[in-house]
Amino acid sequence: MSPPDPKIIVALDFDSAKAARQLMVQLDASLCRVKVGKELFTNAGPAFVEELLHNGFGVFLDLKFHDIPNTVANACKAAADLGVWMMNVHALGGQKMMSAAVEAIQSSTHKPLLIAVTILTSMSASDIHEIGLSGTPADNVATLAKLANDAGLDGVVCSPMEVQGLRTLLGTNFQLITPGVRPTGSTKDDQARTMTPVDAIRVGANYLVIGRPITQADNPLQALRLINTEIAKYCA
Repeated sequence: MSPPDPKIIVALDFDSAKAARQLMVQLDASLCRVKVGKELFTNAGPAFVEELLHNGFGVFLDLKFHDIPNTVANACKAAADLGVWMMNVHALGGQKMMSAAVEAIQSSTHKPLLIAVTILTSMSASDIHEIGLSGTPADNVATLAKLANDAGLDGVVCSPMEVQGLRTLLGTNFQLITPGVRPTGSTKDDQARTMTPVDAIRVGANYLVIGRPITQADNPLQALRLINTEIAKYCA
């Protein structure tokens, strides 16, 4: 049985539509959504996003818009007009920028979820201090997430390690999307702060971004189904 609201977002971290398409045909659109990031979008463009949508996949357009408010607003409107399920901006752009993005998509026919990036999950405490931010990664995530909430966004991308604190801070309706999710036995790759899928759901994550444990599996569909089964057992 397919989940009514799939929790897994498969990261299509490929450099071409051909490579992404080879994975797409091995997946079941009823069991997951997919993430299109900067590398794939730069190489394949909006046409490939439309192809994914045509094949039934909900698309998280992960371009992390960060610019002056008017530019970000126009970019968000264009993305919404594609029909994507979710897209994001960077919270470091500030509340005015995020509010402009929210306003820009209000009248869209296919109004997507609009979320903000806080602190990248690849960044450790030393990385945070190196760029001049004070406090821990969790401190900065909380500050930026509250700013996004105040601006009217639907949620944020955050490390699973920050989920529980954000859930307490911002309530049950705020969407928390977590990269850095690794099934038991997987390597961390370039993620500094990780958690298993079930543990991430347990602490309050809404959606899980998972890449290599699925995309580089010998059988991607089987890997996807196994993670969905683990989540379903916990939710039951």
